[in-house]
Amino acid sequence: MAFFLLLVLVAVVLGIIGVAAEGLGYLLIIGIVVLVVDVAVAAVRLSRRARRRPLR
Repeated sequence: MAFFLLLVLVAVVLGIIGVAAEGLGYLLIIGIVVLVVDVAVAAVRLSRRARRRPLR
C-alpha cells in the first residue's frame, strides 16, 4: 500500500512539474503513464485477493 501511494505521489509531482515548467511536457506524459501503470497493478493485486477467498 505504501508503494502504491508513493507511485501516485510521484505521478502527481511529475504532472505538476510537466505542466508548470515550459518545455517539460514529457514529464506530464511520464506522470500519467506512471499513474496508469500503478492503478493497473493495484487492480491486479486486488483481483488476486478476491479470487483466493472460498465461496460459501
